Amino acid sequence: MSGETQRDSEEDDSDDTDSESNGASSVTTFFNRLISGFLGNWSCLRNVHNMLNIPTQSFPAPSSQQRVAPAGQSGRNKVALKPGHSLMDWIRFSKSGKDLTGLRGRLIDVTQEELQKHNRRDDCWTCIRGMVYNVTPYMDYHPGGEEELMKAAGIDGTDLFDQVHRWVNYESMLKECLVGRMAVKPTTAVKAIIPPPPLTSLAPPVSVAPPADKDSRPRYDWFQTDVTVHLVVYAKRKIPSSGCTIVDLEAGILRLEVLLGKMSYMIHLRLAEEVDESVAVHTAFSVGKIQVTIRKQGKRKWTSLGQPLEFHNTFLRKKDRALHYRDCVLVSKTEVNHNTYVFRLQFPRGTVRHVPVGKHVYLKALIQDTEVVRPYTPVDESLVAASQHSSQESDLYLMIKVYPDGVLTPHLSNLHIGDHISVSGPEGTFSLRPLREVAYLYLLAAGTGFTPMARLIRLAVQDSDTIRKTKLLFFNRREEDILWRCQLDELAANNERFQVEYVLSEPCESWTGRKGRVDESMLKDFLNRPDGSKCYMCVCGPTAFTELTIGLLKQQGFSEEELHAFQG
Repeated sequence: MSGETQRDSEEDDSDDTDSESNGASSVTTFFNRLISGFLGNWSCLRNVHNMLNIPTQSFPAPSSQQRVAPAGQSGRNKVALKPGHSLMDWIRFSKSGKDLTGLRGRLIDVTQEELQKHNRRDDCWTCIRGMVYNVTPYMDYHPGGEEELMKAAGIDGTDLFDQVHRWVNYESMLKECLVGRMAVKPTTAVKAIIPPPPLTSLAPPVSVAPPADKDSRPRYDWFQTDVTVHLVVYAKRKIPSSGCTIVDLEAGILRLEVLLGKMSYMIHLRLAEEVDESVAVHTAFSVGKIQVTIRKQGKRKWTSLGQPLEFHNTFLRKKDRALHYRDCVLVSKTEVNHNTYVFRLQFPRGTVRHVPVGKHVYLKALIQDTEVVRPYTPVDESLVAASQHSSQESDLYLMIKVYPDGVLTPHLSNLHIGDHISVSGPEGTFSLRPLREVAYLYLLAAGTGFTPMARLIRLAVQDSDTIRKTKLLFFNRREEDILWRCQLDELAANNERFQVEYVLSEPCESWTGRKGRVDESMLKDFLNRPDGSKCYMCVCGPTAFTELTIGLLKQQGFSEEELHAFQG
């Protein structure tokens, strides 16, 4: 999944049942977690970039990728950091006033030849999107180790960097390491975004790498009554019932995004007249039609829908879209166990966001004057919620483990009812398509790696006609760490299609269930592949757990197409 474990990483535990994990997969090769909380405040560098005449560009970069490891690809290579070299230690060190560039505050133009000279462990420069940074001081603070950073030593590291989480924002993290800009920008440094041509309200969509069949591109139309305006999107394909429409209406600006697999169709307009900031969305899933209804403030007849804004009527790869945040209000916080809570967040009036199963969102907060971002996978209000549709159907439920020494979770824990937190739209590339013909679904979760599994369980037992059996193997340290145990046990007792088993690495003497850690014999005993039946495995937990489990599953003959790793 793209989905995810709460491993947006605060302080990571080595035990395979406990780490800040709750949902967001990761493709990582370089800068793995350089930035595990990456920190981004573009405004901090805006003046410097303007001074250097660097063109404004959207972030994340158009070529950046999801933190997703499909079909069990390997996760990051973490190393043990020295004491005093955590993320917060780096923040403090970078703000200490020390010269981290070696240039005594000067900013220079860097030639290709000069960049190539700085390719050693004790003298390491790299270029990211046309800007050159001296990353030497960061070597000992990088959770991925110096080997990963050295892959970009003395070269343009943009493509390597873009293989990491697209939520990562490096400008704030490395602003004190900024050497200057490339005298001649590498071809990969700035990937131009071609603005759409002048558009009428009904112009054909602009596409970047669209599907081969041009007729498959979505289109839109609109109509009005005396009191309402209706925007209709024709997706030209069936729409997943899990939801794929994001609507934001604020101060007369409408932003509508329709997620269609790996593609994203967007409407972005300054509406022609004043409207109430509330919207209603109706979706005809089988025919692929979405209708958004907005109430006018007056009964005037509109001559146009509005003025097109950036990326209006475009059809792009989802990974090429910049993250879009809205402020949510904390409306409740419910204790799950001794260190984990379900946070219920309410989107503002005018926002409708449904997070599809297997997707995650990002939370963003300003901590010690630094912007910190973390991914989390939503859960439902309960394991088997009564209904998907309620008066607060856009409310978001996030199950989050609080780490006392973490970066973001202590801040979240200290929020009061009514406080605000910034939340992105849904992200990730997990697809339900492989489950369409699956008869046996196996879920292996460790700690808060359970969170992406929660909605998968509900989908399998309530909404799927093909999945005959869903089995969860749930790893934790101690009995009191098991999340939603009562609900899991109740579901297993009342539904023969669901089965759960718990594994404890630090059990008490009275524990009669499975003990230890994931190994070959345990998986052989748990898994069953009836002849002729299709199986699918989802794994989520700390990196070491996920990589070991995926490896063991492959040894038992399961193919990449039958595996999905939610990695953090």
